[in-house]
Amino acid sequence: MDEGLLQIAMSGEYSAGEHIPGVLHGTTQQGNTCLHISSIHGREQFCREVLARDQSLLAAINSNGETPLLTAVTSGHLSLASYFLKICREQKLGAAVLRQDNNGFNALHHAIRSGHEDLALELILAEPSLSRAENKYGESPMFIAVMRGFTDVVKNLLNTPDSSHAGACGYNALHGAVKRGNTVKSCNPNVVAALLVIKDIDLTVLGGNSRAATWELHEALQYAKTIKWNEVYMIMLKADPDDTTSLYNLHQRANERVTNEAKNDVRSLTQTYTSSTSLVAILMATITFAAAFTLPGGYSNDVESQGLPVMARKLAFQVFLISDILAMCSSLAVAFVCVTARWEDLGFLLYYKSFTRKLMWFAYIATITTFTTGLYTVLAPRAPRLVVATCFLPVLLPIATKILGEWPVIKLRLRLGRRTFKSELLDMV
Repeated sequence: MDEGLLQIAMSGEYSAGEHIPGVLHGTTQQGNTCLHISSIHGREQFCREVLARDQSLLAAINSNGETPLLTAVTSGHLSLASYFLKICREQKLGAAVLRQDNNGFNALHHAIRSGHEDLALELILAEPSLSRAENKYGESPMFIAVMRGFTDVVKNLLNTPDSSHAGACGYNALHGAVKRGNTVKSCNPNVVAALLVIKDIDLTVLGGNSRAATWELHEALQYAKTIKWNEVYMIMLKADPDDTTSLYNLHQRANERVTNEAKNDVRSLTQTYTSSTSLVAILMATITFAAAFTLPGGYSNDVESQGLPVMARKLAFQVFLISDILAMCSSLAVAFVCVTARWEDLGFLLYYKSFTRKLMWFAYIATITTFTTGLYTVLAPRAPRLVVATCFLPVLLPIATKILGEWPVIKLRLRLGRRTFKSELLDMV
């Protein structure tokens, strides 16, 4: 570049009509034209004189991949950047506006990063395609605007078709909003339904334009500890089936986190579980033990069969005895396992918890059977109608218990449907 031209571009000391020395397309070692240099120093009058002679300089790029528009934005000369934008629109130089530097930043990225909210709104209005670009870190203008807290810019980007919401390290704009504690005001209605399940996050969702079709939770979901969170996973899968891999990865991380916390608290978990389980098991063993010596129908007083059960030959009585023995043995086994088993390790705790739960369920069924068959043995010969009514409720009790105990899961299964419901997402500690 001519030395005289370089000095004028830097100082801006130039009068209208005065001869401009050198060639306008000359560059410095960094590839800067005189328009780049004057943009860096904010010499708007000189820029106007240069563009009056050659507007193609707006498309010139330096060694950093920057156009004069990018240089003006990064240097903070907003009126000059607006002027360049106006000329580019008039001359249909869209490529100069959309240009990204060597780091992938375009004019909108830089305007938002530098805090120039008004200029960012002007760029979105003039060239909506700027909203689709992502820099080399994977950041979209929307993500940067969310992180800076520029609500008006985010609203405009949400209303811009095909604008990107991507962020660095696999994050996106919703991650940024949640991380900053901001309110999200435009989302996929299906995703909104998932977010509303969560009571610990203050998300006021007013409906919208399905801009969040692929948004998933990250910071919040890694603290998942209850069925409500697992329900969120499944609803999110239903809202966006294409995001299955990401959500399963998040679930795995949440599961690992909860498991690690449980390992550190295994002693407390053991005491809580064994105390309640052993108490119920001993109670059931006591009931069934007493039932074995209080037989329905009593004992015979005849000389030939003295001391024997009166109903010994009846099938219902035989079932009564067998189920009573099974119930007592199962409940006693559970009680002794709770006392003798070593549960210091989380793996042992989970194994014995599963084992004793199944054994307790078997003892529960056997106890109900003992009670029902005992009633039937006594009442069937004299009051057949009464025995049917009396035994009906005990028979339904295990079914009702199962339904009530698993009602949240059953309700979720019915609401989501067989294909969407994923039982493997309910395996958290």
